[in-house]
Amino acid sequence: MKFARFKVKDSSIYKGVMIEDKVKEIKGNIFGDWEYTGKEFSVDEVKLLAPLEPNQIIGIGANYVTKIADIPSVLPEIPVFFFKPVSSVIGPEEEIVIPEGIDQVKFESELAVVIGKEAKNVSESEILDYVFGYTVGNDVTAPQFFHQDGHWTIGKSFDTFTPLGPVIETELDPFTVKVEARLNDIEKQNSETELMIIPIRKMLSYLTKVMTLKPGDVILTGSPVGAELVGVGDVINCEIKEIGSLRNTFIAAKVEAKTR
Repeated sequence: MKFARFKVKDSSIYKGVMIEDKVKEIKGNIFGDWEYTGKEFSVDEVKLLAPLEPNQIIGIGANYVTKIADIPSVLPEIPVFFFKPVSSVIGPEEEIVIPEGIDQVKFESELAVVIGKEAKNVSESEILDYVFGYTVGNDVTAPQFFHQDGHWTIGKSFDTFTPLGPVIETELDPFTVKVEARLNDIEKQNSETELMIIPIRKMLSYLTKVMTLKPGDVILTGSPVGAELVGVGDVINCEIKEIGSLRNTFIAAKVEAKTR
């Protein structure tokens, strides 16, 4: 089932389920009780938004290899995780703003996990029972703002730096999909999720040993090899075919005129 958030002609925001070329409006809590309202729209007449307003966003760093033989036999005792602010979230076809003072940022196409039930101290064997579904994420990064001691927060946190969408797919096997990215229609990333260093079950279970994951939390599971710096006017299309395409254009920040 594909859950979406969208706008139509007015400014109101709706929730719905996408079925082929239609979006059927729903009301209620997608993580709990919801029902159809009876209204439906053509996909062509709606503007898709980020499919949820996350409770929190957690990413994992450097989590892919180029081939299975390169996966280390001993995994990191403490994986590298980081937070991204919910204010950085945008949806499909929205513009990614390159911060003032730099010319380029980095795209990172990722499979994003959406938590559906409160999870604390959950085993790897049971953790997927706490997953609501999956969407496509783009962990946009400005490495120029990384701290020399390794702190990533500023470089990950600018407004527009976390595109999500186009839908949350609840019927997905995350172990059989490919994470792809096309920059200006040229393929840059295309990797199976089996190339993750820290597998999905392990990373989610680990996080529940540290913190309580709650419905609406989004975990970005890492970006395949091939991400690169891009500039103004570039168009990035992050895709997982079973979920859909997340397309965004990079623009320059508007510089406010200085007054004397």
